[in-house]
Order: sequence, then structure tokens, then C-alpha cells
Amino acid sequence: MKSRSCLAVETVVMEACNWNQVMQTNTRISRLSPFILYACALGAALAAGSARAEDGEGLKWTFGGFGSIGMVHSDYDQADFVASVLKGDGAGGTHAWVPDTDSRIAAQLGFTYNKKWSGVVQVITEQRWNGSYKPVAEWVNVKYQATPDLALRVGRIALPIFLAADYRKIGYAYPWVRTPVEVYGGIPLTNSDGADVTYRWQTGGVKHVTQAFYGKAHINLSDDSFVKARGIAGVTHSAELGATTLRASAFTAVLHTNLITFLFDGFRKFGPRGVAIAEKYDVVDKRTDGMTVSVNHDPGQWFVMAEAATTNGRSYLAKTRTMFVSAGYRAGEFTPYATYSRVDARSPTRDPGLPLAGLPRPLAAAAAELNYGLELTLRTIPVQTNFAAGVRWDFRPDMALKLQYERLKPRDGSRGTLTNLKPGFQSGVPVHVTSAVLDFVF
Repeated sequence: MKSRSCLAVETVVMEACNWNQVMQTNTRISRLSPFILYACALGAALAAGSARAEDGEGLKWTFGGFGSIGMVHSDYDQADFVASVLKGDGAGGTHAWVPDTDSRIAAQLGFTYNKKWSGVVQVITEQRWNGSYKPVAEWVNVKYQATPDLALRVGRIALPIFLAADYRKIGYAYPWVRTPVEVYGGIPLTNSDGADVTYRWQTGGVKHVTQAFYGKAHINLSDDSFVKARGIAGVTHSAELGATTLRASAFTAVLHTNLITFLFDGFRKFGPRGVAIAEKYDVVDKRTDGMTVSVNHDPGQWFVMAEAATTNGRSYLAKTRTMFVSAGYRAGEFTPYATYSRVDARSPTRDPGLPLAGLPRPLAAAAAELNYGLELTLRTIPVQTNFAAGVRWDFRPDMALKLQYERLKPRDGSRGTLTNLKPGFQSGVPVHVTSAVLDFVF
């Protein structure tokens, strides 16, 4: 039997969406059934267990969690709108309505001991690249507070790259339905296995936090596909003065994925020219660098924030520039907001590939197929603009309902951030996306 809290969640979502249309996608909703049941059971268990336990030796335990239940619609049936390239599919080409894009549930267990030691385990279930909802450990780390200002952590930690790095999966923590995909989608890695050190200091009225980190990451996309990052290293610095926070990050990593190795193995069979193409674009132990800068001004009644990033993938991941600017106004329980974001390529998005002249007919046909595959691959270099507007309704202290409209437009032959392209896909066609999500914490 469903708990009252779960029934309340379902009621809000049904009222927020056009349920007659949504129910036409009952096949997709049935895929979310385990997710919904898990969310209900987890929420009920944590609520029943209170929020904190403490033993007689100064050891304190905390229990909590967060989640989102959403629905997304896209009017463009030649590609899928997704929140991350690590998602299996999305709204549009596969199904007009999907619940997978923003839906997730997470539980978090933490402890503190003698004000020196603390730790956290955070487990999240959300749609993965293969379409499953298998739970994964997002954070598993232990922190030692050496001094009031100096802390060291070891384990699986959040990658402190973006402004919303520590809470980019906690929808309740930010005003939008999701973090801008043009910026945050470009670096889908959210954690690393390693260590970091954080130092807090102050100059005058400015509070500073400097964080250095090092680690690695491994994501299994399917039984035989993976993305690896090793030697992830970087430094992040933030400065806070009153209602204004400035943040900057610089990072580097060595990436390796076998997603399209078969394509570049084909190029290597065509001699020096094919080998050169493969070495240029294949993601095999390629150094990737990046920088981000951001500002957030939030005096309470209103807010404005902006973030920009630049990356150099040295492969078909290419060089890109991304940015967003967003503003909103809080009027009681409601917060209307608007966001403009974009991503641009800083490297060529086209390559002639293998020369076909002089090749025997069978080899020419094979080379033409490889060139077409390269063309499709280079389309994945995102070039896109996006305007979003929405409203957040905080109808109770631990829940927020959000509605958001987006008009995004891939440009310059790119597919932008869209995936699963159909034969009729055309770059330059505006895509209209409407989203509704219920965010909650417990």
C-alpha cells in the first residue's frame, strides 16, 4: 500500500501535467514504477527513523535524502532532448513525453565524531545510459577536520568544478527544473575517487575557500562500453562578500572511452591518412583541460547568476565555450525566472575524411561509410543556444513544484545537446521543450 506522502506526490504531479496526454506514454511510466516504489519506501523509512541518532560516545548519525519526479515534452520528433549525454534517451524522437529526464531519488547517511571526523554515503538512482535505474554510490568519503579552517577528504567526492557542483543533482537546491544543459552537460562527470584538501581564510570582509583535488572516475555505460578519467586534478577558489559569491576552477584529466573505437579502428586500416584521423579524434588517453568562472548575487528578494566555461578535449570532444546567465524574483511562494545559455565550438566541426579518388570501388565504398561516420561524430560537438523561462512554487517547506519552457536551437550543422538523431534531423530547427518537476527533500 502506498504511503500518504507518496499519494500526495502523485496528486501534485497529476495536477501539474496534462495527464490525458501523459498516460499515452504508459510504457515509459511503467519503467519508472520501480523508481516510484523505491522512492516511497525510502522516504517512509527515513521519515520513520527520524532525522538524527546519537550514541553516548559523541558519535552522531544523520539520515536524509532528496528526489525529483518529473515529466518532459519535446515537440521535435527527429531527436531526443536529454539532460545529460549519460542518459539513454529523452523526449522528442523516442517518445514525446518522458519521465526519465529529471526523475531521481537519493538517500544519504552521514556521521560526525568529536568534531574532527565525519563521513557521508550518498546513493542515487536515476536513468542511466543503458536505460536502467540501477542505484549507484554518488558520494562515499571520510573527512578529517585538521583545524577549524583546514579539512582533508578521501573517497568518492563531488567534483568541485561548477557553481552548483555540490548540489547539481539536488533539484530542490536551485530555482530551475535542471541546471543549464549547455554548460553542465558539457562535463557530465559529477564525482571522482580520490582526495581533496580545503582551506578557509579571510581578508577583510571577504571569505575565501580554496580547494585542491585529485582522483579518477570510471562510468560503465553498458556491459561493454565505458568512460574513464584518470589524473583528474584541479583547484577551485571561491570568494564571498555579503550577498555576492565569485568562483573559479581549473582542472585537467586524461579521458578514455571505447564508445566509437570501432569507427577509428576502421580509419587506421587506410594507411597514414586514416591513422592521422584516428589519432586526432579518438578518445584514447587524451588530455582534457578546462576552466570555469561564475558569479552569484542573491540578496534574498531576487537573484542573478552567471557562469562560463571553456574546455579543450583534444579529440572529437573538441574545444568548446559555454555560458549561462539567469535571474529570478521571489514573490512569496512563487519564483519566476529566466535563463539564457549557449555553447559554441572553438574547433572545426567538419573534416573531409579519407580521399576517395583513386581507390578501388569496394575500398571507396568503405571509406565513404567511414567518412559519413566521422561526419555524424563531429555533429556531436555542441553548438546551441537556449532560452528558458519558468516558475518555482514552494508550496511547502520541503517541496517545490516547477514548470519550465525552453526554446533551444542547434546551429552550424551541430546536433547541439540532442541525442538519438533520426534520418530527418536538421540543425537550425528550433526545439520547444516543456518540463514539470516536483522536487523534495526529506
